[in-house]
Amino acid sequence: MARLKASERAKLPDRAFAYVDSAGRRRLPIHDEAHVRNALARFERVKFEDTAARERARKRLLNAAKKYGIVPVGFITGQLRSEREHAVAGNEVQARSTDAAMLPTGFVTFLLTDIESSTALLSKLGDRYAHLLNDVRGVLREAVVQARGREVDARADEFFAVFESAVPAIEAALAIQRTLGARRWADDVECRVRVGIHSGRPTLTDTGYIGLSVHTAARVCSAAHGGQIVVTRQAKAAIEGPLPAGVRLRSLGRHRLAGLGHPETLFQVHADGLLTGFPPLRTRAGSSV
Repeated sequence: MARLKASERAKLPDRAFAYVDSAGRRRLPIHDEAHVRNALARFERVKFEDTAARERARKRLLNAAKKYGIVPVGFITGQLRSEREHAVAGNEVQARSTDAAMLPTGFVTFLLTDIESSTALLSKLGDRYAHLLNDVRGVLREAVVQARGREVDARADEFFAVFESAVPAIEAALAIQRTLGARRWADDVECRVRVGIHSGRPTLTDTGYIGLSVHTAARVCSAAHGGQIVVTRQAKAAIEGPLPAGVRLRSLGRHRLAGLGHPETLFQVHADGLLTGFPPLRTRAGSSV
């Protein structure tokens, strides 16, 4: 691709660039197909002023890609990978929130979900994957709010929520799986989410929760399959009062989860409207003890 001359660049309007900073400096020209492809490749090299500026630039770039018929699978995959990498500090997962002061402290129950086979869905849907992700997040948020939980974080295909007790977390998980299980998606794709539930005493910082309980919730979710709800022994022990009618917990045995020093006893939620037959959990080396 020929480099833009200064005179040519000066003639372009601001809308021909994905990013214009507060000082008027213009980055990532998107006025033709070749430059859109170049901007997709160079996006991660640009230093943005803040997260909002980055998001505006990302949206303008994706709109330009759509205009020229470019399906930016590699770009979107890279964005998802980058978000996941920023969610991990060492071996400890941190659940972030924009308003940590509103989150409960002490003994709480986490609910974590992610979308099964999200990369395959992304490859099939291209930039339409964003619409599916928004629809899924809408279902998750409604279920969490209805069950009196609070959203902690949502990044890429993962979603964190917290509850003051265990039963509402299970109620939210049931609503999520029943709603998504009945949903019909465009292009006849199948979209299922994994759900992991764990109770513990995390540390609440200015930016969100940290601690082994956050890490455990993430690993439990990763071990599950799409459509499945997996609950730890600690969450089961935290249940006060009866479960919703027709709901029971079936033991899946003790499993070693990546990054944890001891096996976890796990349970699967069984209820009307949920899938029941799943392969063995996706634990380390598929092992149970």
